[in-house]
Amino acid sequence: MIEFKGVHKTYDNGVKALKDVNIMIDKGEFVFIVGASGAGKSTFLKLMMREEVPSAGEVIVNDYKLSKVKRREIPYLRRTMGIVFQDFRLINNMTVFDNVAFAMRVTGSSYRNIRKRVPYILGLVGLQSKARSFPAELSGGEQQRVGLARALVNNPSLIIADEPTGNIDPELSFEIVELLTEINRRGTTILMVTHERDLVRMFHHRVIEIRDGCVVSDVAARKRTDKAAFHEAGAVDATGIFPSAKQGGEI
Repeated sequence: MIEFKGVHKTYDNGVKALKDVNIMIDKGEFVFIVGASGAGKSTFLKLMMREEVPSAGEVIVNDYKLSKVKRREIPYLRRTMGIVFQDFRLINNMTVFDNVAFAMRVTGSSYRNIRKRVPYILGLVGLQSKARSFPAELSGGEQQRVGLARALVNNPSLIIADEPTGNIDPELSFEIVELLTEINRRGTTILMVTHERDLVRMFHHRVIEIRDGCVVSDVAARKRTDKAAFHEAGAVDATGIFPSAKQGGEI
């Protein structure tokens, strides 16, 4: 799914952002990438999305060897990913429905498929009643769920969440990570970049730490998620999101 082989990245100004990074992430994993500001997390993501190229080494994502990817192939690589941003990046003059539908329209999906798929995805993230609302009418947590719905709507094999809880309060942060966890249980690979260590400790996923451009720790996932902690936080079942998550199946 994702592999970094001896990856170095040095920018033109001499900054060494990544140094000999070797990582393998298998299909279906949920991985937190943690580290302080300036540690190299953003560069790590830019290399995966082919916004940057490594100075040395190889990056492989979803069977694309990125050193060999031609410019015209980059949009197809990115269609295998769904991206969730810290700052939501919603289109303010579009409804929730149209913000999510937009991600399908740019890939050439038919009107019929959009009318079927978007309500389904909005239901998964608990926003079916907000389809005709505009971003300004939503809370921060709801806006981030729209961003998550937009990332999911084309059924990508990989979700990259870049500090998705950075602009919402702690209780809603639990909700967003639990949503990502439920998505992962249905087979989607999740890569979440964060600096919120307290949040990471509440979940039992694999944790990779980057410090000064180097991978300094790679701790395997524990076998279960401590859902009791979420119930105590009042951030999971009260939402009614993913009511059939235990059934599994494709998103």
